[in-house]
Amino acid sequence: MRIAERGYGEEGRERLTLVPENVDDLWHLAHVLEPGDLIEGDTTRRIQRDDEQMRDTGGQREHLYVTIEVETVEFARFANRLRVGGVIVGCSREDQLGSHHTLNVEEHDEVTIEKHFKPDQTDRIEEATEAAENPDVAIATVEEGAASIHTVQQYGTEEYASFTKPTGKGEYSRPREELFAELGEALSHLDADAVILAGPGFTKRDARDYIEEEYRDLGDDITTVDTSAVGDRGVHEVLKRGAVDEVQKETRISKEANLIDDLTENIATGAKATYGPEDVAEAAEFGAVETLLVVDDRLRTERQGEGDWEIDVNEVIRSVERQGGDVVVFSSEFAPGEQLANLGGIAAILRYRLQ
Repeated sequence: MRIAERGYGEEGRERLTLVPENVDDLWHLAHVLEPGDLIEGDTTRRIQRDDEQMRDTGGQREHLYVTIEVETVEFARFANRLRVGGVIVGCSREDQLGSHHTLNVEEHDEVTIEKHFKPDQTDRIEEATEAAENPDVAIATVEEGAASIHTVQQYGTEEYASFTKPTGKGEYSRPREELFAELGEALSHLDADAVILAGPGFTKRDARDYIEEEYRDLGDDITTVDTSAVGDRGVHEVLKRGAVDEVQKETRISKEANLIDDLTENIATGAKATYGPEDVAEAAEFGAVETLLVVDDRLRTERQGEGDWEIDVNEVIRSVERQGGDVVVFSSEFAPGEQLANLGGIAAILRYRLQ
C-alpha cells in the first residue's frame, strides 16, 4: 500500500489518498471501509441522455470522478478487485448526485478515503505500507510421494500447487526425481523472492539438492526447515517457528499462529485466558486483558450493527488500549482466524486468572 497524501476533511475526518499495490492491499481496504465513510475515485458510469440519436443505445459510459458514501463493501479476491457500493454525494456531473453507484477498485487505482479512523484500522494501513517492502515468500512442503506449495499473503496462505508421485516399490511407483522435478518447475514459474522447503526426514534435503542442481536460479533462495508434517499442517509449523520472519521481518499470520497456540494452551490448562464476547468484555472491565484477539470479519459485522453481540466491541477495544493491552485483529482467511471464530470470534490472553 502506498500513501500518496494525508489531510483532513469536514468534521475532523481524516483523508487518506491510497494506492493499493496488490490484492493484499485491496483486502486490507475491505476491512477499513465502513458504511457512512466517504471514498473518492475515478470510475465509468452509463449516462442516459435526452438525445434522439441515442434513444436506442441505452446510454454511453462516461469517465467520472465520484465521491460515494459507503453502503456496501465486497472483496472479490478472485477478480482482484474491491467493490464499494453507495450513493454518489460528489461528482464531476451534478446530475448524477444522489444516484447509487458501485466503485470498482483494482490494483494501482488511486482512491481517497475520508473517515474517522479507528486505531486498529490505522494500524492496518500502516502495516500494509510497511509490508510493501517485504519479499514474496513461498513455503514448499515435501515428503516421499507428495509435495505442495503455498504462497504467503498478508491475509493468510494459499495453496499454489500440489503434486502426488508414488515412490518406492510397486506397479505405480515412480522415481522420486520426477516429484522433485515437478516441484522445481512450479517454483521456477512462481518466481518467489524466497522459498522455505519444509517436511519430515531427509526428503526435503534431497529435494533441495536436486532443485539447486537442476534449477540453479533458485539455489540461493531456498532454506530448509524441519517439520513433522506436510501440507497445511506443515505450513502452520513453519509459521509458528518463525521461519518466515527471517525473510519478512514480521508477518501477521506467524504472529497469529503463535497467539492462537498460546490462547488454546491457556484455555486447556484453565490458566490466563477467556473467550466469548461477554466474558472478554468483563475481563476488559477489570483491566485483566493483556492481549485482545478478534476476527476481522466479525469485528466488521459488529461495527456495522449487523451482529448479535450484546457488547460494544469498540468500547472493549478502547478499554484494553487505555489499560496498556494489545489488540490483534485476526484474518478470517487463515487457520488461526478460523479457530478464533469457533471460539466466538473474540478472546483474550489475560494478565492474571479471573475467578
